[in-house]
Amino acid sequence: MVIFKSKRKIGLSPGSMVYVGEKTDEPVKISIMDYNAERLDEFPEATAEDIKHCMAEDSVTWINLSGIHDLAIVENIGKQFDLHPLLMEDIVNTHHRAKIDDYENYLFLVLKMVFREPEASSLLFEHVCLVIGPDYLISFQERESDVFGPVRERLIKAKGRIRKSGVDYLGYALIDMIVDHYYVILEQMGEEIEAIQDESLGNPTTKTLNAIHDVRHRIVFLRKTIWPMREMISSLLRKESELIHSGVKVYLQDVYDHVIQVIDTVETYRDLLSGTLDSYMSSVSNKMNETMKVLTVMATLFIPLTFFAGIYGMNFKYMPELEWRYAYPAFWVLVITVFSLMIWWFKNKKWL
Repeated sequence: MVIFKSKRKIGLSPGSMVYVGEKTDEPVKISIMDYNAERLDEFPEATAEDIKHCMAEDSVTWINLSGIHDLAIVENIGKQFDLHPLLMEDIVNTHHRAKIDDYENYLFLVLKMVFREPEASSLLFEHVCLVIGPDYLISFQERESDVFGPVRERLIKAKGRIRKSGVDYLGYALIDMIVDHYYVILEQMGEEIEAIQDESLGNPTTKTLNAIHDVRHRIVFLRKTIWPMREMISSLLRKESELIHSGVKVYLQDVYDHVIQVIDTVETYRDLLSGTLDSYMSSVSNKMNETMKVLTVMATLFIPLTFFAGIYGMNFKYMPELEWRYAYPAFWVLVITVFSLMIWWFKNKKWL
């Protein structure tokens, strides 16, 4: 569970840049893809001069910055595009919820991307920011990853309408890629929940209970992440901004529908996990009842036998049966008869 504990921002003036994410030694990487319908120029390791050169061209410029822990580099990008100080503060605040801000000349979007490392159960959330301008888009990623790889491939191979469209369509493509990753995670979690349900009904153990709580923990965080994204995309659809054309809003509406589907799936999984927890408790209770039933039957069977043993274990001098020759065999006949009658009676009551 991620808990916001940073106190470094308390008392600072608005717009102060303080990175609150995890410390890392990875170098910051800036890449550029500058394109139009006829050409595409790619700069895997771009410099400030490359940015100036691309911005001078009549094209769409996508600047991707991987790693926001180096405040100096982030601040230089902000100064180059004259970004608002409050926007710069939100870029390095990795605990910020998804939102959209309209700064007239550009739009600022905060999103949360979720992914899962191979052979790991925990979910990782990445802070992603988009600055959408008239002819440029700047994406800030918390760490270097290839989540936008399919978009780059479409640009390189000129697939679809992305090379023929403007920067707003590129923004849609990146948002759509982030939302699509939620489907991948939910599919994996659906398989986990199905396996947990089978185990909770079949042979529930403490491991099953831990698995239920682990998945519920991840579902809660998914819910906290996806709901603000719904509000953000809804606000983007309602905005009358010159940066978002009406033709692109049709595609954004499709992304909004996908977010709604993700939310519905998350809510369904929450209900399934609640039902699974109830099934687990019922199964454990039934196992306990069966155990108590066996112990109760065994104790009940030996109650009259214990009574007989107690009677004939008393050391009275004048007990009629003590001097009888067949007293010991008669005692065992009595014990076996009573024991057999009780078993027959329990089976007749279907207690055995």
